[in-house]
Amino acid sequence: MGEQLKQNDSTKKTVGKSVLLGAAFLMATSSIGPGFLTQTTVFTEQLAASFGFVILISLLLDVFVQMNVWRIIAVSGLRGQEIANKVLPGLGVLLAILIVIGGLAFNIGNVAGAGLGLNAMLGLDPITGAIISAAFAIFIFVVKEAGKAMDKVAQAAGFVMIALMVYVAFSTSPPVGEAIVNTFAPSEISIFAIVTLVGGTVGGYITFAGGHRLLDAGVKGVESLPDVTKSSVTGIVVTGIMRVALFLAVLGVVSQGLQIDPANPPASVFRLAAGEIGYRIFGVIMWAAAITSVVGAAYTSVSFIRSFHPMIEKYHNWVIIVFILVSTLVFALVGRPVNILILVGALNALILPLALGTLLIGAYKKEIVGDYKHPTWLTIAGAIVTVVMGVLGIMTLIEQIPLLFK
Repeated sequence: MGEQLKQNDSTKKTVGKSVLLGAAFLMATSSIGPGFLTQTTVFTEQLAASFGFVILISLLLDVFVQMNVWRIIAVSGLRGQEIANKVLPGLGVLLAILIVIGGLAFNIGNVAGAGLGLNAMLGLDPITGAIISAAFAIFIFVVKEAGKAMDKVAQAAGFVMIALMVYVAFSTSPPVGEAIVNTFAPSEISIFAIVTLVGGTVGGYITFAGGHRLLDAGVKGVESLPDVTKSSVTGIVVTGIMRVALFLAVLGVVSQGLQIDPANPPASVFRLAAGEIGYRIFGVIMWAAAITSVVGAAYTSVSFIRSFHPMIEKYHNWVIIVFILVSTLVFALVGRPVNILILVGALNALILPLALGTLLIGAYKKEIVGDYKHPTWLTIAGAIVTVVMGVLGIMTLIEQIPLLFK
């Protein structure tokens, strides 16, 4: 009997560890998509070693966002939209609409990225590659234990991406000393780059990816906070390792005076770093980054509408599958609708301040969090990120909307 209890306890621990790591990697791999690879490459080319400072500041801001959001979700035992509706009736519906539209639009880009990844890896036609990738993503949600399957795919893809990225970073012999110095004393600072990185890492649906996954796995309540905090920070650390490795790889190429192809900056870096093998490695990383983003965007976007109707809750895996099918069909038939992506990208910049601000208010409402006391330092840090990202989000919207009419 005692042995059985011990066994059950150790199973609980391993299940807990697996879920916590799965949530961390779901968040991290959701943020490491095709846009992540392009942004990091372009900004490193522009700012050189000073981009290290941008990465440092954005990672600190990311940690504040994640710790706030995940803790408040865990303590309340409610999803983001449910908390928002309790703060202000109807606000959760608005948040859900913004996130679902954003998730769907970005998933078109993710599906396209998966097609391009298979094209670079195996020479397949991008549309054929996108359809095969979508079929793989759909298969994850057909499996009986879809949550566990998703966790395992996210972790495997994350480890593969990091290993290959670190290999390429070493092969370009980057000026590491210069990078370290400029990370703490930059010769150039770009606010736009910081905002873009924060929005790309914890903006839109990504903020909630891991928090909602933990909730679905039953990880909630005040007693779970140490694990939730550890998992949220792990997600940012994984993203940070990937960002730093890519930054160093690009810096190595740029410092050698090699010319990056503006048509496909990340692919160009890998080819310059390691020849034809480098280009194939780019294909593997691009596909892994895109497919995990397809899965993360679909899962998290649908988690925002699950509570709206019992039928959606009951058949949520099938709703996720439809979500992936729609993204793939739009890409296969229309391509990437540029104007829609511009508008959604601008709206996406507003989701982070709206969601974080709402959850911070929720953290002080007894009917949402009970007797829980949210740490003051986290509230202050979260409020600063909310205001800064809110102002910059509105500026982005004002900048981007005229581009729709050009």
